Amino acid sequence: MRDAGRWAAVGLALAALAGGAGAQEGNQGSEFRREGNAISTGCDKFDFKAIGKCAYTLFTDHPLHISAGSIAPQNGFGFGPAFVAHRNKGDWRLSADVDAVVSTNRSWRAGGYMTLMQDRYGRFHVEPGKLKNKLNVNRVREQPVFHVLAQAISLERILYFGLGPATSESASAYFGMRETIAGANGAWPLLTQNLALYGEAYGRFVEIRPSTGGPSPSIEQAYGQATAPGLARQPGFAQFAQGLRFTPSLGGDRVLLNYAVTIREYVAADSTYSFQRWAVDAAHQIPIVLWSRAKATVGPTSVSAWQGRQSSPAGPSECGAGAECPTFDEALHPDGPPECGRATHCAAPTRNVGGSFAVSFHMEQSITQAGHVVPFYFQPTLGGSDINGSPALASYQDYRFRAPNDLLARASFEHSVWGPIGITAMIEEGKVALRGSDLDFTHLRHSYSAGLTLRAGGFPMVWLLFSWGGHEGTHTTGAMNTSLLGGSARPNLY
Repeated sequence: MRDAGRWAAVGLALAALAGGAGAQEGNQGSEFRREGNAISTGCDKFDFKAIGKCAYTLFTDHPLHISAGSIAPQNGFGFGPAFVAHRNKGDWRLSADVDAVVSTNRSWRAGGYMTLMQDRYGRFHVEPGKLKNKLNVNRVREQPVFHVLAQAISLERILYFGLGPATSESASAYFGMRETIAGANGAWPLLTQNLALYGEAYGRFVEIRPSTGGPSPSIEQAYGQATAPGLARQPGFAQFAQGLRFTPSLGGDRVLLNYAVTIREYVAADSTYSFQRWAVDAAHQIPIVLWSRAKATVGPTSVSAWQGRQSSPAGPSECGAGAECPTFDEALHPDGPPECGRATHCAAPTRNVGGSFAVSFHMEQSITQAGHVVPFYFQPTLGGSDINGSPALASYQDYRFRAPNDLLARASFEHSVWGPIGITAMIEEGKVALRGSDLDFTHLRHSYSAGLTLRAGGFPMVWLLFSWGGHEGTHTTGAMNTSLLGGSARPNLY
């Protein structure tokens, strides 16, 4: 019955998404024709430059493209198809995509995602005579946005070392997991364009299974319910969240700030596993901006070509949902800007983001009633990368430290050096704690990283990091921006 209910929820959500995409059926012929032309012109040569252009088209164009990326640490690199569609009506932008990827170790993820956004500020940003006084790069301006999604993910191998900050490397075990998520989230601006109220409501269904054939035992051979709470059974969860997000900037967008406070409630079918969690995030970024002037372009311009010059790294499914396009040339378009993705001319001063300095802080704490526990599969981890693919104490093994409470501070630098190649460096400090009262700034674990990035559209999309300093050896990791997995927002897996 639980499987039937779960897949019924997924089916209903996918049906709703298909309905949204179906509204674009009359335009699909022209969309496919444009993409075919882009592929034929971008993939007609085999020199180094042409290969890069062809790959960019195949992996980012619409309505069909290739999804690619690491699904989760320890679970290989995945490829698969993606279909995207867009519809604009007035200042509302609708985008939908359905995609699936399968990795080299048989892990997979499939889902449907729909985004509805009200574009209050316009897709074109025009500030004649102000370019020298205000950078206005990568600035987040809050707009009403809603996401509806249904996703299933199956991971063959996840490491588990036990709970708390004092676990041993030798205590490692593996488990497999399948999680199905269906629901919606949204944000609504309050008072100013820099403050927004956030909310979400999901159904979460998890199944934990053995993982054999690895260098470490399967989890049920080394742990039980007492040392891995939630291992014995995994009830369904209704999960809700409320939060505030504040995104101001300083010095004419020379310093970008991003603050968020979120409270989540996990309501389990078995109340023993119900709990709450609050999280605080603070990020500070200083863009390194290089100035250049684009030449006039005559003729059809594809969505992917526009995306390469946008002021934010929107994924391949998002351009039609309100991503900003470059400033248009008023001499060529006296009646106003052309439609995004269907422009015929463009001549604009561009702000090329060459890199950035960033400092960020994250802390989350779980709250349980007496006798209740937080399931181990919903507890955050530090070490390598977490289950969402986010780096956290990269010199340690993936998922190395797991507990209901954690904090992480990071300082990083990234900059282009030649063509699409960039360099990056990072310092991280963090810890996990079994009790919220133990979450302080003493006995922090630390990690140092340096490596290369592969950039597209002025932003890093692929990272290759060599990390050290954690007293457990070194760790080499690779990660890809999740926008290449289809472009829409992915739900947090814990």
